[in-house]
Amino acid sequence: MGEFELIERHFVRPQRALRHAALGPGDDCALLRVAAGQQLAVSSDMLVEGRHFLSTVAPDRLGHKALAVNLSDLAACGAEPLGCTLALALPRADEPFVAALAQGLFALADRHGIELIGGDLTAGPLNLCITVMGQVPPGQALLRSGARAGDTLWVSGCLGDARLALEVFRGRLALAGTDFEAVRRAMECPEPRVALGLTLRGLASSAIDLSDGLLGDLGHVLRRSGVGARVELAALPRSAVLAAQAPAMQNECLLRGGDDYELLFTAAPTAKARVLQAAAQSGVAVSAIGHITAQPGLLLVGDDGREQSVSALGFDHFG
Repeated sequence: MGEFELIERHFVRPQRALRHAALGPGDDCALLRVAAGQQLAVSSDMLVEGRHFLSTVAPDRLGHKALAVNLSDLAACGAEPLGCTLALALPRADEPFVAALAQGLFALADRHGIELIGGDLTAGPLNLCITVMGQVPPGQALLRSGARAGDTLWVSGCLGDARLALEVFRGRLALAGTDFEAVRRAMECPEPRVALGLTLRGLASSAIDLSDGLLGDLGHVLRRSGVGARVELAALPRSAVLAAQAPAMQNECLLRGGDDYELLFTAAPTAKARVLQAAAQSGVAVSAIGHITAQPGLLLVGDDGREQSVSALGFDHFG
């Protein structure tokens, strides 16, 4: 099966199914509708085999994750998803692989009301690059630059499970079947917190999604906002599987793990009740893990109450 047959069979949907696109795949450009008075939010993320995912990942999970990591960027901006494009390089025309990949992608797309409106397909090493587009009212986008001294630091969901799964694949530890499947799912099928991002508009002072590890991504917020932070290690939310590991492994996964795709955000301390209400409305738990300080730098408070200055550095592809 050739390039155009693969596209037509697995990535082109009936035009009547499109809500946000005036023109979908099949032309030189797609046409996207943006509501009056809205700003367009755009982000791109690339997944490269061997760098961002293992060759053992199921193709439906790969399709899910490729879109999920991009939707997570829209969530961190507080943007409503509209459309996306997919640039896909394949080593060969493997129709069962493409069919499953498309199924995983569209299952997540339909849940979040986002439409595949175009893209490209070529031969090459396995690589997926999605560009997402969303809309947000002017002045309501969540940014990394709004954290203020005294703000409470919050995080959604649990941290560290994706990194724990990676350590199993690396052979550094072993987990029972059900425990391994739970953390493997966290690694391969992250859930973008789109609903939470929307409810945090006008409430959070800053936000970022956690892709490169808590310390590294928090460091981006601190630098853009010109502030520091104090983080309570005991307050970091973790699964029962991670909590059963040695303290050193827990800390590595929680602080520098990456691939969590949870939202890290700040809000005024007086907004606690509204933050919890927003979380309940969006169906995801949130945890207060520290606060923003006027003094630059990042302090980590251990279980014993001792403070330690730590480096706010996360994963670097060229580090």
